[in-house]
Amino acid sequence: MRKSLTKLEIVKSRLEIDSIFRNGKSFSCSGLRVIVVSNSLEYSRVIVIPVKHYGNSVQRNHIRRQYKEIFRTNKSSINTGFDFAFIVYKGKTASYEEKKDKLISLLNQAGLCQV
Repeated sequence: MRKSLTKLEIVKSRLEIDSIFRNGKSFSCSGLRVIVVSNSLEYSRVIVIPVKHYGNSVQRNHIRRQYKEIFRTNKSSINTGFDFAFIVYKGKTASYEEKKDKLISLLNQAGLCQV
């Protein structure tokens, strides 16, 4: 399995995003919500969505990069065949490790991660 995050592994289509929100199952904790829906592909895909009033564009892009990196580094332990939407809420500033722990715990709660 490739360790990089390819273009195929990122959800971009508006129809696919709407499908995730309409049909997905949601798991949340403080500052983060994960919506998961099964896809018929051999790989998992991800989209990171900071809420509208999450700082300025630099901060929103930074948080997107961090969560994509967390997904990329742990994708070997995440079940394949799912679309993930990570919705990031404004709150206290967390370190990279705290964000990673939150995301992994939510994926474990969903039964989609073996870490």
